[in-house]
Amino acid sequence: MRASCGRKGIFGKPLPCPYDGQPEEPDDTTRSLLRDVCGPAFAEGPVCCTSDQLEILRDNFDQVEGLISACPACRNNFREFYCSFTCSPEQSTFLDITSTQNTTTGQTAVKSLDFFVAEKYGQGFFNSCKDVQVGSANSYAMDLIGGGAKNYSSFFKFMGQERAIGSPFQIDFPLAPPPEFSPLDRLPRNCADTDLTSRCTCIDCPDICPALPPVVLPNAGPSCQVGSLSCLSFILIVTYSLAVLGLSIGFIIERTIRSRREKTYERVALSAETASPRIHTRGLVGAGSLAQYIEEDSAGTQSESRHLGRGASLLDPIETVQPRQYRLNNLLRAGFYRLGLFAASSPWLTFALVFLFVGLLNIGWKKFEVETDPVRLWVSPSSESKQQKEFFDENFGPFYRTEQIFVTSVGREVETGYNVSMQGITVGNKAPVLSWSHLKYWMDVEAEIRDLKSPHGYTLSDVCFKPAGPHGACVVQSVGAWYGNDLEDYDEDTWAEQLQLCAESPVQCLPDFQQPLAPQYVLGGVPMHESGREAYLEAEALVITYVVSDSLDPEVQAKAMEWEVVLRDYLTELSQRSGREAGLEIAFSTGVSLEEEINKSANTDVKIVVLSYLAMFIYVSLTLGSGTATREEDGVISSLTEWARNFPKLFTRSSVTSSSISIDSSTTPRIFPRLPRSLFVGSKFTLGLFGILLVILSVSTSVGLFSFLGVKVTLIIAEVIPFLVLAVGVDNVFILVHELDRQNFLHGPNAATHNYQGPGFSAPMSPTNSHRSPFDSTHDEIDTASMPLYLSAEERVARTLAKMGPSILLSTITETVAFGLGALVPMPAVRNFALYAAGSVFLNAVLQVTVFVSALSLDLRRYESSRIDCFPCVRLPSRIALSDAPTTNTGLGRIARFIRKYYAPFLLKPIVKGLVLVIFAGVFVASVISMQHIQLGFDQRLALPSESYLVSYFDSLDAYLDVGPPVYFVSKDIDVTQRAGQQALCGRFTTCSDSSIANRLEGERKRTESSLIAEPSASWIDDFLGWLDPAKEACCRVRKANTTIFCGERDSPRLCQPCYKDKQPAWNITMVGLPENEEFMRYLKQWWISPTTESCPLAGKASFGSALSLDESGSRVTASHFRTFHSPLKSQQDFIDAFAAAHRIADEISEETGATVFPYSLFYVFFDQYAHIIAITQEVLGLGLASVLIVTALMLGSWRSGSIVTGVVALTVVTVMGVMSIWGISLNAISLVNLVISLGVAVEFCAHIARAFMSAGTGLPVDHPSGQKERDERMWTALVDVGPSVLSGITFTKLIGMSVLALTRSRLLEIYYFRMWLTLIISGALHGLVLLPVVLSIAGGSGFPQQEADEEWMSNAIRSEYEYAPFLADDESLSSD
Repeated sequence: MRASCGRKGIFGKPLPCPYDGQPEEPDDTTRSLLRDVCGPAFAEGPVCCTSDQLEILRDNFDQVEGLISACPACRNNFREFYCSFTCSPEQSTFLDITSTQNTTTGQTAVKSLDFFVAEKYGQGFFNSCKDVQVGSANSYAMDLIGGGAKNYSSFFKFMGQERAIGSPFQIDFPLAPPPEFSPLDRLPRNCADTDLTSRCTCIDCPDICPALPPVVLPNAGPSCQVGSLSCLSFILIVTYSLAVLGLSIGFIIERTIRSRREKTYERVALSAETASPRIHTRGLVGAGSLAQYIEEDSAGTQSESRHLGRGASLLDPIETVQPRQYRLNNLLRAGFYRLGLFAASSPWLTFALVFLFVGLLNIGWKKFEVETDPVRLWVSPSSESKQQKEFFDENFGPFYRTEQIFVTSVGREVETGYNVSMQGITVGNKAPVLSWSHLKYWMDVEAEIRDLKSPHGYTLSDVCFKPAGPHGACVVQSVGAWYGNDLEDYDEDTWAEQLQLCAESPVQCLPDFQQPLAPQYVLGGVPMHESGREAYLEAEALVITYVVSDSLDPEVQAKAMEWEVVLRDYLTELSQRSGREAGLEIAFSTGVSLEEEINKSANTDVKIVVLSYLAMFIYVSLTLGSGTATREEDGVISSLTEWARNFPKLFTRSSVTSSSISIDSSTTPRIFPRLPRSLFVGSKFTLGLFGILLVILSVSTSVGLFSFLGVKVTLIIAEVIPFLVLAVGVDNVFILVHELDRQNFLHGPNAATHNYQGPGFSAPMSPTNSHRSPFDSTHDEIDTASMPLYLSAEERVARTLAKMGPSILLSTITETVAFGLGALVPMPAVRNFALYAAGSVFLNAVLQVTVFVSALSLDLRRYESSRIDCFPCVRLPSRIALSDAPTTNTGLGRIARFIRKYYAPFLLKPIVKGLVLVIFAGVFVASVISMQHIQLGFDQRLALPSESYLVSYFDSLDAYLDVGPPVYFVSKDIDVTQRAGQQALCGRFTTCSDSSIANRLEGERKRTESSLIAEPSASWIDDFLGWLDPAKEACCRVRKANTTIFCGERDSPRLCQPCYKDKQPAWNITMVGLPENEEFMRYLKQWWISPTTESCPLAGKASFGSALSLDESGSRVTASHFRTFHSPLKSQQDFIDAFAAAHRIADEISEETGATVFPYSLFYVFFDQYAHIIAITQEVLGLGLASVLIVTALMLGSWRSGSIVTGVVALTVVTVMGVMSIWGISLNAISLVNLVISLGVAVEFCAHIARAFMSAGTGLPVDHPSGQKERDERMWTALVDVGPSVLSGITFTKLIGMSVLALTRSRLLEIYYFRMWLTLIISGALHGLVLLPVVLSIAGGSGFPQQEADEEWMSNAIRSEYEYAPFLADDESLSSD
């Protein structure tokens, strides 16, 4: 080949002429040009090219100079390759022209040829260029000059293809040349060579990069493992197994010894009654049988109870007469007694005072505000990531606003409303989206979007991001850009070929904003052929992204948001008709979508809230009236049955004479049934409704109080607080009503004188008429037998609060403190929730011990005056009751009788205690093992209404987008005008620091598995200093006449020269002679405003226009950033790992360079919490348990019992955490607060039983020989006393309140509230009613008997020689319930 023989078309490039002559010596001008273009290798000897060809070659080299010049090996190999192709005198040995064509001038030119290249040379050429980066585009030079080739043959094939931008004729590269040809074989330059004309920097040549030490992967599992188990799990399993084995062996041995001992005693003893009862009271875990507590009809218990005779008293008389007291307990009981007496005696005054105070607090509603901004909701103001985001926004401008659309073919329905831990879309379920009809339809849609106008006339062009400046093109990433946004030049037969070409070589299809569009940006769900190539034409989704500029200027931002609202409305309407019109499904998100959807009230299902309160009201109303102490009476069903049986008698003639009078009026026929009086008088509908209203009032008052204090309400508060306070607040209502029923049975109008000794030590005590507190300390002798049994309603209510008030105080303090500790979580939405919850619970307790006590008193008066509930003005007449036989009512409800007869005796058996400890220890071990698999994160789809269009968008995002989010490494506090500062940033010069930002990011990119960085970084300083290279003649230029004046883009080359031409020392890769100080800033400012063009791709305006922040005077760079991309992030764990990896990298760079470096990505502010959440969880739960220990120990008067309660509470929380991983509940700020709530609520399951246990004491020391038996008796008493209240008043109320949440449409409420609280309730009830009684009965502290019980019990015992059955029962004294 030689010379040029014209063009193929008017706008075509010159074509070479076929030539079979000898090479010729060029003239001096051509030789000079040849040396400049091809280097010293062509300084002498004949060549096969002309000056015209050399000029074309030079222009072609200039086009790629900015892409490959950073790596001398690639640049020189590239030039040598094409210089040899064009000018080598040995052309005939490696070139074979295979076809020719006629040009416009009528000459014959080359049409195609074969170029034979040796494999080793071709491979070396490719290797020298494959890793050269184009930082400004976060891509590689090979993507541009080689079409993204992965091997040298693909590289050559791309360069040899005939096309408008590329080779003007076809060049083929056969692998095997014919015998008469010798392939071109040169020694390729290697990027790792020590020669400066070859050696590249680490960024472009991985072979010379220092190896970074290995790092632990962010999501790495435990470092110590035994098989598939962590060492902790293995140790726990082994320890538990050994403990169970040892316990079993010990039990067998003990039973064997006991059996032999009993056989020996049977042979020696004269009778069973002469044996010491204490011989038979030792068990493996607890002490003897409690069979004597159950009713007479339990025949199987007599063999055990016969061992305890009348003389086997466990109570030392002196210790009984002088029981020990706990001063704090007495003070609290006395205080609550006085409070209860005042509230019961002056109910209307109590109402007035309390409601006046509550009304004043509700005035705070005037300052009521709802927080809706997602950042201010979910990100702490003191968060490091939030401060870094604000710094980034102020210095570089806010991140772009993205409008993204996913287009797929209509397929079968895919469940998207319940996506939590898995993708809702499975790639492959839908047909390919690409077809000629779909493409035409979507191009019309894009045209309509470009023409959309907001109410003020703003269009896409007014709000979009334009990297080339105000007059440039918008950044719209779409397949339409591959077609120039116009299908006029394509048809049904050619569209696919163009798409395949653009997908394989994006550089050949540059969009109007002149940046290559890789297929992963515009196509999703691309399958792979068996050959390993992507089947782009079978892609499942189109991905369209509109990049809109954001600003801190409210007016500019409002303009963008106004257009986004129009776009959202258009896309919403489009999504409804696209399936019908074109068979396409649309999933989309706009810049305004997320905040709008999060703040929708769809999750606040009013019906669910109302249903929850209605269910609780019905349960409370029906349950509260069931324990009213009345004489025995038929129930509703039996009354209706009797009425139906007697009704026919109305229509038959009676044979009874007038003298025959029926004593039993129940058999008398009536027109209407005679319903039981308790249905009208004994019900407590009004009281239950009042208790529910107090819950609502406490929530309202809490909102008013904290609104006044400036704490904003969030939607979580509105959705969750009503359920929480309802479940927690109603408990105390049951406890107070149940205790009042007990007081009514003991001291009410229908109380029996001698037939009942209540569970516990609350034996009758007759007060004085002056309502002297029974809790005032006195040792005067009281003749209680001569005092009346009946107590006034006010006195009974006061005694109720006196007994249960300390328990309510204990649970309220622990719950309030636990909820309040949730405020330590820095996330505003969670902190505000914790404050409102703590306030609501505390205020609810205050209302219950004041106005509800007054309501109790009024309701008791209504009941005793036989007035109808709900209609107290109506009074029923009294019925005549004939007391033919003493009543058999024991005052115990069904639950209490079940506990007394079956549950308590069974639970306190030694073998059962052992099994309980083994089972709960196993649950603990399993929970700790399960806890290790709890995932961190919070799926943002859960915060959306289930019907939100964003749910399908996020599903599509996870399934189809294969591009990671951009990440910026920001440097500040570094002087870039000095060489040291430049070397701390750069990466493309030999003197750059090995730990510089550019070098370090490149090193991290090479270990993507731990850094999660996938793309080359955009280094502004390398491009800036490269822009100064005089070899790039189209870049930095100054006037020849005045070198202080920069040339513009339009200035003639004849008037300008390179900035660094003839500079001494010359521009070089050692940085010697490169600008510093003021000269640096002068060149930098010009580079910053120079347009990025094909002739000079290193100019900074388009690529780095927002990468620098200068001070006000423009004399110093205050901050700059280096842009790169994360690898595709699919799961919450991926995002957390990316956040952790980026901060690790930034911290290490800061430490090594002395510069301040931090990473920033748009999602970091929301994931900052996970960097500290485990430590915060440990801190908050640790403080919570410490507070529980202190409060319970002080309130119970025993550090031993307080420690046991705290331990059981901790086990409850551990169990909840163990279920979290099983039930798919991640650890985040919301679940952390729920764990804190679990801690507080768990105390409620334990507090009342623990206090009843401590209040049933006899004063025996812990190490007393009869201490075990005494603890069993106390626990039996406690279970019968408050067990029913804990079960029906705490467990069932919480279950009812929480179960309604299962009906909610909100996945957030279902997963993080219903699931966690249901687990808490079940776990709390089991630990409180099963484990706690067992542990307390084994190791509980010494008790403190209630003061009034001491006095009454001693008085009755002295005067009537009465012995308390549970302690001193024998075969003859057992009484039935």
